Amino acid sequence: MVHIRFEGRSLDIPETQLGITTGMNDVAVKEQVSKHLDTNVNRLSTYVVDRRPSGDLIIRPEAVYG
Repeated sequence: MVHIRFEGRSLDIPETQLGITTGMNDVAVKEQVSKHLDTNVNRLSTYVVDRRPSGDLIIRPEAVYG
């Protein structure tokens, strides 16, 4: 499962629906997500791809503290 936080929205989408496969790097994952969101991949440049031990992915804005 891929959990996406984008512009106040929260989406849970199966990897297969996004075209994401095991071993894809962060850039390739962001490209697939941007296609699904119908947005330019540059809009995800500051986003983090968090890979969970379960195999799930979380695509989210970078957290800023302080």
